[in-house]
Amino acid sequence: MVNQVVRVDSGGQPCRSDSSGVSSNGGDSSKESSRCSTPILDTDRTDRLRDKMRRRTESGDSWFSLEFFPPRTASGAVNLISRFDRMGAGGPLFIDVTWHPSGDPGSDKETSSMMIASTAVNYCGLESVLHLTCCNQTKDQITAHLNKAKHLGLKNIMALRGDPVGDEWEEEEGGFSYATDLVKHVRCEFDDYFDICVAGYPTGHPEADSYEQDLIHLKEKVDAGADFIITQLFFRPETFLKFVTDCRAIGITCPILPGIFPIQGYQSLRQLVKLSKLEVPDEIMKVIEPIKDNDAAIRNYGIDQAVDMCKVLLDSGVVPGLHFYTLNREVATMEVLRQLGMWIEDPRRPLPWAVSANPKRKVEDVRPIFWATRPKSYIYRTQDWDEFPNGRWGNSSSPAFGELNDYYLFYLKSKSSKEALLKMWGEELMSEESVYEVFTSYITTKPNQAGHKVMCLPWHDDPLAPETNLLKAELEKVNRRGILTINSQPNINGKPSSDPVVGWGPPGGYVFQKARLTCDGCLENVTALLKVLKKYEPRVNYHIVNVKGENTTNAHEMQPNAVTWGIFPGREIVQPTVVDPVSFMYWKDEAFALWIEQWAKLYEDESPSRMIIKYIHDNYYLVNLVDNDFPLDNCLWQVIDDMFELLDSPAEHPE
Repeated sequence: MVNQVVRVDSGGQPCRSDSSGVSSNGGDSSKESSRCSTPILDTDRTDRLRDKMRRRTESGDSWFSLEFFPPRTASGAVNLISRFDRMGAGGPLFIDVTWHPSGDPGSDKETSSMMIASTAVNYCGLESVLHLTCCNQTKDQITAHLNKAKHLGLKNIMALRGDPVGDEWEEEEGGFSYATDLVKHVRCEFDDYFDICVAGYPTGHPEADSYEQDLIHLKEKVDAGADFIITQLFFRPETFLKFVTDCRAIGITCPILPGIFPIQGYQSLRQLVKLSKLEVPDEIMKVIEPIKDNDAAIRNYGIDQAVDMCKVLLDSGVVPGLHFYTLNREVATMEVLRQLGMWIEDPRRPLPWAVSANPKRKVEDVRPIFWATRPKSYIYRTQDWDEFPNGRWGNSSSPAFGELNDYYLFYLKSKSSKEALLKMWGEELMSEESVYEVFTSYITTKPNQAGHKVMCLPWHDDPLAPETNLLKAELEKVNRRGILTINSQPNINGKPSSDPVVGWGPPGGYVFQKARLTCDGCLENVTALLKVLKKYEPRVNYHIVNVKGENTTNAHEMQPNAVTWGIFPGREIVQPTVVDPVSFMYWKDEAFALWIEQWAKLYEDESPSRMIIKYIHDNYYLVNLVDNDFPLDNCLWQVIDDMFELLDSPAEHPE
């Protein structure tokens, strides 16, 4: 990329950058200089899953986990990732993803078990357990899957024999026939890298000679190297409690998690019971049979039954956590957890951006702020980095961002369908003002002229963040006049880290941030803005660029500007977001491309609507403003007001 930079204020000497993406100044590598010894704010990011379990158990804090299965379609994958984000808000300790041999589970397909689990870890920040079965696989194939899982950042495996493809199990030549052998293989080939889970059967495996014999097989799996057990579903709490007692009696000491299945429908119950070869107790069938055609009634019963059972389990003192079979649904499981008091949407964040659970990113605590509302895109574009900034972004950094050409990837696509987007953004655009109305409707949450609420934009796939709501009145005013805001934050001066709107990090700290505004504007607006900005220097730093890369700035061309930081007891100052000039030019490519990839392509080629969006893409400028005087009232709105006043003055429009 070649940037045409119009220097307004030199601010110092630029640093040298080589083609490797590592800049230097006085012989110091920026990658080296950015590796500070700042303590990790959230120990959960660095602990292994088994260590998290132990710590939660020792503290007496019960947890829950959630099971999902890979969807069959691409749209189903998009919906499932959205569900991960919603259900992840409740605080699961981990999720697990099942392995379906008939669905090419180890492939790169968006519906594969491997890709769904990888996405949960990397893009949703969820500790994830990938199921792996012996079914129809050789030892080499299994090893290849494990190597791929490790490469993708997965650290937890649920080792299973798997269900036979036909009526009876058939041995795979060169493969394994028992989960115990699979556990041994994982430990032999990968030592202690993976945490391993195995399955337990509270009533005994249906193919076992006896309940007692099945317990012996379970102990063999644990002795081979399994770290914890998740059980098959059951319907009575005493079934599970007896199972735990029997396990402990033969020397199984690892955590044993009960598999909880909230009954959600008559047919799904019958199907699951058929697969698991379990009998439903008569007392449950007597309730369900008369209401089998009433899904709502069955779901309500299932919630009550699950809550009652879970209370008994938790009160027993032997259950550290609950594992829920969700069937990829959320309502019943979330309601059970709410009634148990275990669903806790803590507004506090470990950092002011969405973290990844990939182990190689465990020390990452600094990012450019431009991707604040597109964290999955940022993770995608930096997935090949060997190291991630810790402590500070680094002086004169020149990061090598990957290209973003794959807007179709299921974890980067909008959660909304094309039909829904057209309703929100306009079936037909009449002018640039039609676009202004879309932005304004998004800010105000009021319906557009067609009566539809605008719940997302190409740069935001979710409604406004709570802290952005603090700026709603000002944002509405400027968007109505064609300053199209795509990212903003208020100034904060020493708010408690526990603040429900702007807080982040551990308790007992204080957070700070500079006011910032990123927007798109036409040439006329930008010309007036540059005239106005002269009287606000050096208080306001700005970067203004068009799609061609013609860049005007008054900031140092290589020096990052910290715009968010926090002070916490016993720790160094943490600065998790920066405005980085080099990163801004990479963000520019993405910010402009979204006009075309997400919006213009909704319309037919050469249609008036598509041409309006293309005109904005080709002619508008991307503007980033930072008010450095964070203790004072935000001056950026006055800057914009002065710009409008200049535009409205007779001198700007002579007759």
